[in-house]
Amino acid sequence: MYKELERLNIKLSEKNLKTLEKYIYLFKNCNEKINLVSKKDINNLFEKHIYDSLAINLFIKDKNIKSLLDIGTGGGFPSMPIAVCFSGIKVEAVDSIKKKINCINDISRELNLKNIRAYSSRIEDLPEKMKNSFDIVTSRALAELRMILEYAIPFVKTGGYFIAYKSMKAEEELNKAQNALKLLNTKLIDKVEYNLPVEENPKRVLIVFKKLKPSDSIYPRKNGMIKKNPL
Repeated sequence: MYKELERLNIKLSEKNLKTLEKYIYLFKNCNEKINLVSKKDINNLFEKHIYDSLAINLFIKDKNIKSLLDIGTGGGFPSMPIAVCFSGIKVEAVDSIKKKINCINDISRELNLKNIRAYSSRIEDLPEKMKNSFDIVTSRALAELRMILEYAIPFVKTGGYFIAYKSMKAEEELNKAQNALKLLNTKLIDKVEYNLPVEENPKRVLIVFKKLKPSDSIYPRKNGMIKKNPL
């Protein structure tokens, strides 16, 4: 199973492999108490969620990435697999559902991971000091792209990247996001296509944006405004 990671240019040490195996075991135990992923997906946890999370390496493999913020992390994707497999990246993960964050923190402690911190908050309520500070911000299955951009870009440092995990049906979302990109001083720089190791609906894409200069301090607006009147 883990040999599939070679397609993502990832070769794990024995230590990392053991940590990944323990992570899967702990996650499944936690999922029995809290619905982190569906019962259907739990049988394909590696293929649909962990492999998908680690596909980020197709973009970052040659880059000096030190810090990453994962917004709307849910059950810890992509934040936890990244923290497990890339110890040199300081990962922060945020989600508004506290019981999911508690589960992530419990698993992190069991694994003795020192490079991840998860906390419960709405994205727009994150401290001002976190803005313009991360090499990369990620989002997986959170919202429509023009909304996600407003949540994410304010926390990316100038010259840093926002990576949205999307299906291959994201072209329409991209077209609608042009005004948001302009207002947030950001441009599309890459689309990294890959296949999950599953037979049904395997195609995925990382949509990569680069922040060109600081965003206006008014962003992100409150959640109701973002949903009611997206950029």
